[in-house]
Amino acid sequence: MKREINPQESTRAEAFSMWMSSPMPMVTLVKTFDVSRLIKVSKKSGIKFNVLMCWCMGKAAKNIREFYLLPEQGKLFQFDRLAINIVVQNVKGGTSLCDVPYSDDIEQFNADYLELTCQAANTCKSTALEDYMIIGTSALPQTELDCIVNQYSGRWNNPFLAWGKYRKGLFKTTLPISLQFHHAQMDGM
Repeated sequence: MKREINPQESTRAEAFSMWMSSPMPMVTLVKTFDVSRLIKVSKKSGIKFNVLMCWCMGKAAKNIREFYLLPEQGKLFQFDRLAINIVVQNVKGGTSLCDVPYSDDIEQFNADYLELTCQAANTCKSTALEDYMIIGTSALPQTELDCIVNQYSGRWNNPFLAWGKYRKGLFKTTLPISLQFHHAQMDGM
């Protein structure tokens, strides 16, 4: 459920005052992670690596209250549920977007992910979950990247997670991940 809250009565009061009128309020953090275990889980379970990446993002975000906040059009909104937005290549060669509700149950999340991304790919229609806080993602698994910084348009202030191709080493596999978010929503802590 989405509801407007008074920013001055929230833990983000000072940040909201400072950053809502900023011409560039977005913060991007980049860190390289060891994803060796995640790749092993993917191979053992048969769950796609990108599904696991999205599920891990939801799992990490679910206990951080700031992930449920969205600064939008000079207001602050609070949600009680999370979803992960996926960019899907559709059958016409373009892209469609779909929101997958986060579930602690990886099997349920995987089933929803597969069903909803397949639906978006086949219908060439984007879907949106209006009553969920959406965490955007963009995976470019064919491209080795060091960092991705998304543009700030003022239209989408949602947190955004992006990654490219993982890097296989002798003893571990790493993946640089970029997380972008609105400074009124959270800080870089």
